[in-house]
Amino acid sequence: MRFYRCLICGDPYMGSEKPSHCPFCGAHQQHMVSAADWVDENESMGELSDISRSNLEKALQLEVNNKAFYADASARADLVELQGIFKNLSKIEGEHASTIRKMLKVEPPAPEDDRKSASDSIHDNLEAAREREIFASSFYAQAAGEAVEERVKKVFNTLSEIESDHIQLETALLDRGL
Repeated sequence: MRFYRCLICGDPYMGSEKPSHCPFCGAHQQHMVSAADWVDENESMGELSDISRSNLEKALQLEVNNKAFYADASARADLVELQGIFKNLSKIEGEHASTIRKMLKVEPPAPEDDRKSASDSIHDNLEAAREREIFASSFYAQAAGEAVEERVKKVFNTLSEIESDHIQLETALLDRGL
């Protein structure tokens, strides 16, 4: 067995080979390193610029809201496959919130009431999820471009990639007629 850690979320993974994606936050394989080589980049980040702090605070609220939405969508889904998909997406969004929270050194906010509820319709939830992910991916790409700190740029670029993966998943599910 080998031990790896994610450069984005920092979570450890044990396996016979490096995973294609972080099983916790969804970061692509290039962000998985040998646990012996892992360094907590948050510790050397220094003081955040005002724009990075503002964008990270917005991102934290966005991820907290999306975690709650996916948890609600999972609870409402009548297909076991979608229950699992929504539950997994909720966990990933929660990991993103945790990553951002560590960078900001704050506790997570509560989900905004008007942003946490899902529908009883699977199709409507998939559409809403895709819209949320499109917004998040675009916002994170913009925030990466505005960031001064290399760590913040890396995290926002990676989150944008992960959210793009979610868009592809939700589009494929919608294309299947769900």
